[in-house]
Amino acid sequence: MATAHPLPLREAEAAAREAVETGVVDRARAEALGYAARADRRVLEAVAAAAAEAKQRAFGDVVTVSPNVFIPLTNLCRNRCTYCTFVKHPNDPAAKTYTLPEVSETCTTAERAGCIEALMCLGDKPEVAFKGYREWLGEQGYQSTVEYLVDACRAAIDAGLLPHTNAGLLRQEQLVELRPLNASMGLMLESTSERLHEKGQAHFWAPDKKPALRLRMHHEAGELKIPFTSGILLGIGETIEERVDTLLAIRELADRYGHIQEAIVQPFHPKPDTKMRGAPSPEDDDVVAWVAIARLVLGPQVHLQAPPNLAKLQDPDQVDLLDRLLRAGVDDWGGVSPVTIDFINPEAPWPKLDALRERTEAAGQRLRQRLPVYPEMLLEHPEFFDPAMHALATTFARPDGYARETPRMEAA
Repeated sequence: MATAHPLPLREAEAAAREAVETGVVDRARAEALGYAARADRRVLEAVAAAAAEAKQRAFGDVVTVSPNVFIPLTNLCRNRCTYCTFVKHPNDPAAKTYTLPEVSETCTTAERAGCIEALMCLGDKPEVAFKGYREWLGEQGYQSTVEYLVDACRAAIDAGLLPHTNAGLLRQEQLVELRPLNASMGLMLESTSERLHEKGQAHFWAPDKKPALRLRMHHEAGELKIPFTSGILLGIGETIEERVDTLLAIRELADRYGHIQEAIVQPFHPKPDTKMRGAPSPEDDDVVAWVAIARLVLGPQVHLQAPPNLAKLQDPDQVDLLDRLLRAGVDDWGGVSPVTIDFINPEAPWPKLDALRERTEAAGQRLRQRLPVYPEMLLEHPEFFDPAMHALATTFARPDGYARETPRMEAA
C-alpha cells in the first residue's frame, strides 16, 4: 500500500476548506490530511478549525447527550478481542446474565432518575460457545440470546424507557424482530481492516469482527430503515489508510440509506489482564485529528460522537481535551448514565451532567438532551420506525424533537 504524502500547510488548509464547502473529502485527500496532521501541529489546528465550522453549519451550537442506563444483558461472548475486558468466561465470578426481573428493576430505577434510553449491550452469540449458557437459555424457554433480548427490550419499555440495542452481529431476521422494540440500534464498525484478523492482531480470535460481516449488517439495517449508530475504534493497530477506509465506508452507507444517524470516534484505552495491556492509548493530538477528519469525511448529515468519559474529564491535567474535541467538530457526547457505570470502560467514570454542561458551554456550545434517536430522524422520517415505536418515542420529545428535560436530570 502506497503511503500518502503529507500536505503542506497551505494545501491542507485549502483541502479542509473545500471539504467544508462541498461536504466531501476523497480518499487521497483524507489520507494526506491524516499524515499532515500527525506531522505538523499547524495542520492539525487548521483541520480542527475547519471541522468546527462544518459542525456549526450543520448543527449550530448544539451538542447533545442521551441520559441513559447501561444494561449489559450478558457479558458472555464467543469473540476474544485482545483489548476487551467486558467479556467474561462462564467460570469467572464476574460473569453475569441479567434476569428479566433485574432488567425491569434497573430500568425502573433509571426512569425515576430521569433516564430516557436503555442501552442494551451484550456479547456476540454466547450460546454458540458455551453449552451451560445455552442450556440456561433453554430452561428459560429461549433458543437464542436474541429471543431473550426481545423480552428484555419489552421490559425496558414497560419500565418507561426507550431501548437502544447494541447486540453485536445480528442476522437480518433478528434485526426485523428487534426493530419494533427499539428506538435505534447500533454496531461499531471499528475497522474495515482485514489485516487486523491476522495472527497476533487485535481481531484474530474475533470471528464476528470480520469487516464483511459487519458491513453486511450495516447494509441490512439500512434496507430495513433502522436508525443506526456506527463508529471507528482508534489505536488497535490500524493504519492511517485503514482509518480512512473505515470512515469512507460509513459515509457510503449514510449516503446510500440515510440511516446512519451518528458515528462514534472512540479511542482505545489499554486494560489490565488483556493481551493489549501494554499498548499505548492514542495521543490526544491523534484523537483530535481523527475527530476532525471524521467530521469532514462523514459530511453534514451524520452526527459525530466522542465519549466524554474517555476524554479523561476527571483528570485535571487532561481537562482541556473535552474543549479540544468540541473545537474539532464533535456534536454529541453519547449516552451518559447517572445510575450505571460504563461496563466497556469501567475504569472511566461518566462525567456528571452539570460538569459536562459547564465544559460544553465553556467552548461556546449548548448542551441539549436527546432521545436514542435524533430530532431530525424522529420528526422528518417516521418511515424509519415501527409506527408504535414512533408514537412512543414522540411522547418523550419536545416539539423540536429534543428530549423533555426533567428537573431530576437538570439537577443531576
